[in-house]
Amino acid sequence: MEINRSYFDRSIELEEMGKSFVTVSITGLRGSAPQDIGAKMIATSDGLDFGTVGGGKVEAHCINYSKKLLADDKVSAISHTWNLQKDIGMTCGGEVSFFFEVMRPKPLWSIVVFGAGHISQELTQLLLRLDCDLTVIDNRIEWLDKIKDNKNLTKIHAKEMSEALVNISDNSYVALMTMGHAYDVPILHKALNERSFPYLAVIGSQSKRNRMEAELKELGLNEDKINSFICPIGEKIGSNHPGEIAISIAAQLLRHRDK
Repeated sequence: MEINRSYFDRSIELEEMGKSFVTVSITGLRGSAPQDIGAKMIATSDGLDFGTVGGGKVEAHCINYSKKLLADDKVSAISHTWNLQKDIGMTCGGEVSFFFEVMRPKPLWSIVVFGAGHISQELTQLLLRLDCDLTVIDNRIEWLDKIKDNKNLTKIHAKEMSEALVNISDNSYVALMTMGHAYDVPILHKALNERSFPYLAVIGSQSKRNRMEAELKELGLNEDKINSFICPIGEKIGSNHPGEIAISIAAQLLRHRDK
């Protein structure tokens, strides 16, 4: 049936959007009822999204119950049998059994890379093979254009890259690999001073780190914040080839994610 295909298509769409929803199915009937066994609907926190289990009071009752389930993280699925007169306030008699399944899509792993240079070009191709939501930010549009478009990729051209931090979610894993420490420090300072990311790392040597630490101290950051970022970025594996550096960074990101 076309309605069944549309119902499942809509479920997939909501999952891909990362939106939580409840599927409601009629599983049993006794007496008169406004719909048949197998009727389905989808409800979100906004109300009815797709399908129907009969309309009117019975549907409104299911929608309100679905909203309560969405607000309770402990419930994933539950069945209920309601008397249409006593429980829902309808004039017709009978009982209807419903099965409620709460779908809470897990948000994609958010990774943000500042800089679209040679190593970033290699890294982005690796990361886009993973189940992640990737954002690449650079002030050079020509380098951003070199990265192939992907449904899980957002490219941001920003003259002042540090200003893009305001639009990054708190759960993002952030990697800095811009043209040099003069570009990294403003982003790093703003990130350490105003945000708290689960992973914040900068590409470069130990001598670069020492120089950045001195500048961050002059800008007023305390020792705890200065010590909290990673530099040099990546696992201690491979050579200085851009492809191998990218693999070491991807490995470190995975290790921190799974820790």
